[in-house]
Amino acid sequence: MTDLLEWIVKERGKPKAIRTDNGPEFTSSVFTSWCHKHRIEIRYIQPGKPVQNAFIERFNRSYRTEVLDARIFNNLIEVREITSDWMEHYNNNRPHESLGNLSPMQYLLKKENSSDGNPNTEFSPFQQILPTSTTE
Repeated sequence: MTDLLEWIVKERGKPKAIRTDNGPEFTSSVFTSWCHKHRIEIRYIQPGKPVQNAFIERFNRSYRTEVLDARIFNNLIEVREITSDWMEHYNNNRPHESLGNLSPMQYLLKKENSSDGNPNTEFSPFQQILPTSTTE
């Protein structure tokens, strides 16, 4: 996973923080050491509170219902091909209500062309800070 993160940092820049669940891939010493080395804060959600990581939970639900549950696959190659087509559509063509009915790519281009040129000014799921509740 850290190889993928290295690629993302090269392509998109380093996030201030990564919000994730407490799965073994995110609590491993390899992942935590990589984040520490790159000075990236890890923001773990509370166990049993997937709404604290709503962006990925929404993506997972969409992928599960529109790809995995909608088909019977014959092999892994077929899964990869269909997933690739679906991701292309999801990221480049499909309007997302949370992004003002723009696709993620359209939203990014709009932010890059905004007055300050900073795509992170208004919103970035990597930098999301959720309010903490004191009444739990």
